[in-house]
Amino acid sequence: MGSALSTPDTAEHLVGSFVGDVSIPLSSDFWQKLLELPFDAELPSQRLHQACQLLVQNNRNTRHLAKILFHLACYLQESISTSGVLQLVYEKAVNAVYLTSVFLKHLIESAQDGDVELYLSLHDSESIPKNILRDQTIENLVMRNVLNFIASVDVSPNTYFLHLELLNFMIIAISTQLLCGPSPGPNDVNPFLDAAMAQDSHLVTSVVCNLLLNYITRPRVPFNRASYSIFYDRSQNSVLKRVGSAAANIVLLPFSYLISSSSEGSRNPIADSSLQVLLVLIHYHKCLVSEGYSVLKNQVSASSDSSPKDNTYFSDNPYCRALERAIDCELDCVDKEGNAHSDQHVKLPFAPLFDTLGMCLADETAVLLLYSFLQGNSTFLEYVLVRTDLDTLLMPILEALYDARRMTAYQIYMLLIILLILSQDTSFNAGIHKLILPTVPWYKERLLYQSSLGSLMVIILIRTIQYNLSKLRDVYLHTTCLATLANMAPHVHRLSAYASQRLVSLFDMLSRKYNKLADLRDGKLNIAENNSIERSSLVEDMSAELQIYTDFLRLVLEIINAILTYVLPQNPEVVYAIMHKQEVFQPFKNHPRFDELVENIYTVLDFFNSRMDAQRMNGDWSVNLVLQVIIMNCRSWHADGMKMFTQLHFTYEQESHPEEFFIPYVWQLVLSRWSYTFVSC
Repeated sequence: MGSALSTPDTAEHLVGSFVGDVSIPLSSDFWQKLLELPFDAELPSQRLHQACQLLVQNNRNTRHLAKILFHLACYLQESISTSGVLQLVYEKAVNAVYLTSVFLKHLIESAQDGDVELYLSLHDSESIPKNILRDQTIENLVMRNVLNFIASVDVSPNTYFLHLELLNFMIIAISTQLLCGPSPGPNDVNPFLDAAMAQDSHLVTSVVCNLLLNYITRPRVPFNRASYSIFYDRSQNSVLKRVGSAAANIVLLPFSYLISSSSEGSRNPIADSSLQVLLVLIHYHKCLVSEGYSVLKNQVSASSDSSPKDNTYFSDNPYCRALERAIDCELDCVDKEGNAHSDQHVKLPFAPLFDTLGMCLADETAVLLLYSFLQGNSTFLEYVLVRTDLDTLLMPILEALYDARRMTAYQIYMLLIILLILSQDTSFNAGIHKLILPTVPWYKERLLYQSSLGSLMVIILIRTIQYNLSKLRDVYLHTTCLATLANMAPHVHRLSAYASQRLVSLFDMLSRKYNKLADLRDGKLNIAENNSIERSSLVEDMSAELQIYTDFLRLVLEIINAILTYVLPQNPEVVYAIMHKQEVFQPFKNHPRFDELVENIYTVLDFFNSRMDAQRMNGDWSVNLVLQVIIMNCRSWHADGMKMFTQLHFTYEQESHPEEFFIPYVWQLVLSRWSYTFVSC
């Protein structure tokens, strides 16, 4: 490590020996000296970088990474099993995990073409304590002890930093997934992730529970711990602090298709890191090859009819399964058949989890956790749906969608899917119209006074559609918004005047887009009349886009129809809105896709227009007078003359390969917060 002399037992000498080409036996006292380096042991950043490069060169022969991981596992075992653990034991474990993290991270980053080789097995000549390793691999021993510590040792002022650094170590260890690409393949190498998946179900359940409890309770940094001054003195450049700053550079890993996030970092390092680890674990899927199928043979055989994807499958994820089976510990833990829940269930306090999510939904990781619970855990979904304070969750979601221009498409997707999942329940759709909001201070375009939560949701969904039309032009976003509105429509109650206007204006806007496309298509077809090839191509391209807008228009008409058919008497403002802009429906009276739906609207218009004509007025009609007539005649309205359509009901289903979306998304969130985690400490 350079020409400067260093004496034995100094930081530079010990680190130099660790990264050198001489293999040091596992039983040597060198390892204890290395892992007991004081917190203020200084090593310049340039020397540290040189040390990392040397370890990459020499680790294959020395297996020093495997040996330091072994000793880390031993320190953790001592921290778990010793009664009345001394603070010195925890501090040695913190040193061990710090030093291990920085070199492990560099080895992972140094992988060539995504092919990571950490050489985690020890040489046969190595003397290994059989009572510790037994028949386990190094990675399994380390992950078992890391997870055991997280699951069995409470976060306290004494253990806080060991918990935090173990969580950060896990993020580094499982970051091999970043080398594999967005979709898992049978040749992926993720030794620590696979070791985590191989743990017994009781440990997995305890880990998921404690990670979530960390997120809920949000333990605070024990600032009175003077022995951890390294976390606060940024002028120091010690070996162990360099672990933090070096690990922050994990974004250098070759994952270029990630979209950077502008979200603020977490203000609670333990809660933030716990959630990051949990999200990576629950969304991991190991790709396995079907029996009798050879990946190598398929790669070299050009005549093969089957693709590798057709001959692979994904193993079960125990962490995902544990999350899906979580139950409310504050309720009687007995199921509907009278059977007591087993210890294999994650038992969580749903009330504080609900409140914590509501408080943190400005953060994308919280949104993804909420989605994971609502999509996978029917017990938590039922709990959410019976809450009377749904504004706790919905207001942060609607506020985020209101400012959609600041979000990535990933964020918008997740928020809209959450709303779609909730809208599948009829009691939710009815309940949100009973909850009245005094004001909505973040809505700037108009003063929303005494508006229902349901009306606000309609306004924001329509606003999102309009934003998508002008900026993203994503068909999936349109469909999700309209599907949610369609689920809500038969249960709308006293939709506000502004929400009703926006609904009719949405039809007007889409109809103008539709007409413009139709005119554009006809004009281009006339120009290309003599060129059959060009004409055929234009017909195909323009017709496809026109069909999309046809479907959107029909869906909006069905939403309006559902309100008029099922809940017209409770929605006089909707009647007023369609009467006010009734001319926008006229061009579609004879359209083959819309005629029956528009006919229903004109049945309503004819009924209320005739009542208006029957009122003899001297002077102009005011808005209030028109509304009074509508409200009065709503009492005598009956839907006998309306053509009844099947009530629309949309449900959300995950794609067949959700990992292709969630793996990149989860790691995007982890990477965007990684550097902040260390600074916050």
